Amino acid sequence: MGADPTGSANGTVPILKVRGLSREFRGFLAVDGVDLDVAEGSVHALVGPNGAGKTTLFNLLTGFLKPTAGSVLLSDRRELAGRSPEAITRMGVARSFQITSLFAELTPRQHLELALASGTGLGWRFWRSDRALARFAGRAEELLDQVGLADQGGVPADSLPYGSKRALELALALALDPKVLLLDEPTAGMGVEDVDRTSALIRKIRAGRTVILVEHNMNVVANLADRVTVLQHGKVLIEGPYAEIRHDPRVITAYLGDSHVDR
Repeated sequence: MGADPTGSANGTVPILKVRGLSREFRGFLAVDGVDLDVAEGSVHALVGPNGAGKTTLFNLLTGFLKPTAGSVLLSDRRELAGRSPEAITRMGVARSFQITSLFAELTPRQHLELALASGTGLGWRFWRSDRALARFAGRAEELLDQVGLADQGGVPADSLPYGSKRALELALALALDPKVLLLDEPTAGMGVEDVDRTSALIRKIRAGRTVILVEHNMNVVANLADRVTVLQHGKVLIEGPYAEIRHDPRVITAYLGDSHVDR
């Protein structure tokens, strides 16, 4: 029996279904005909060296780039490809960025109140009234507690240590209540302690949602990912559970390195 044409190879409908996705830049295919099924409730990692097309693929999935060809379907059959980032966010797909960008003088609590307000009819008008701002305080506190920042909610964001800034960025994405959360290099630039803390946080916040992450730290991938897609020159090289793909000679040589062979 063949694969279900509306779903994945096992007949289940993925929450995100990518088919033939490509992006060309002046004759160079940064993403070249990518097919990808992301299972609902899973952590799906995208790995590969610099230039493999990971961030370009992220930008295509979240509307920051328009594809040259291909489609990106949510499980409810809505097309994401070509829509604006704002429209895609409203459809339940949110992302964090590799480079954290926060308002230096605003506190984490204020950042979250702003993010929560963006999803209401208030928009930017909530700045006009402290009373309007206060309506988001309770949920902001819940999010701060969820990411381990309950005791840092009132300090300027610029004074936070790097790991806490990344935690705040995760909280900002969670404030949008996404069904699918995309994380771009969530442990980049972190020491071992912060990497472990962030990995534990991702494991915690995955409950009830799907997580897609780009990550160079293969220990993080091994500990978190249910499935791994390896990209090479904008194409899918191989896909599967980490325990399987790590033994593939192409992956060992090109991406994981010899030090990962016996893991």
